[in-house]
Amino acid sequence: MGWLLIVLSVIVLWIASLFKISHTSSLRSKTYFLNNAFESSGARKKNVLLVIAHPDDESMFFSPTINYLISRGHNLHVLCLSNGNADGMGSARKHELFKACAVLKVSLEQVKVVDNPNLQDGFGQVWDHNLLGQIIQEEAYKHGTEVVITFDNYGVSGHCNHCDVHYGVRKLVRENAHGIEAWELVSINILRKYSGPVDIWLSMLLATKKSSTETHCVLNEHPRKSFQAMGAHSSQWVWFRKLFVSFSSYTYVNTLRRIK
Repeated sequence: MGWLLIVLSVIVLWIASLFKISHTSSLRSKTYFLNNAFESSGARKKNVLLVIAHPDDESMFFSPTINYLISRGHNLHVLCLSNGNADGMGSARKHELFKACAVLKVSLEQVKVVDNPNLQDGFGQVWDHNLLGQIIQEEAYKHGTEVVITFDNYGVSGHCNHCDVHYGVRKLVRENAHGIEAWELVSINILRKYSGPVDIWLSMLLATKKSSTETHCVLNEHPRKSFQAMGAHSSQWVWFRKLFVSFSSYTYVNTLRRIK
């Protein structure tokens, strides 16, 4: 009986969390990431650059942020710093990224995949931060970027390529800022990471305890798009990634922290 009550409680909390996400989508919060207080206020839309390491990072980790930005009319570019060629499938994975971005409503002309011999996908592949900073800078200046979003220094999973991308963005901000804001996706512990939509409550609570100008909690208003976008990565859409997308809190919420 005790276990049954626990299971029922988890199910109820899961449903309540999904309802909260849907409720937020329909009512909209009065405070917004990038200072768009109200959609009708005429607030200026911004040029945003999302910097990722591999094709599928955008769907597995950043879909709440992408859906949020696109729904509010911001001009989003995606820069992927490798084609994910660890298993010799770089060409296919590049094509899959474009398909996933189409699902997420990102214009394909605003998606760029870097294929550099010094930036190859792999746990043992260390990427040069100077090279990363140079590539990111060129792309940012090309599009008049005002906001850059990327991984934090742990990179969600600790993948070295994710971490290197973070330091490449830090190098851009430190040496060539020119008014560019930079934000990082906050990594969370394993219990929260696999708590699905339930983590939205803790994420929102922690975000409210911090400065509203330094940390933002972004709910995924269209969680189904995360599944559809990840499904576009057909070479990667195996059973354990299906479980990941189902149970990962990153499918439902992103906490973004400003890089100082």
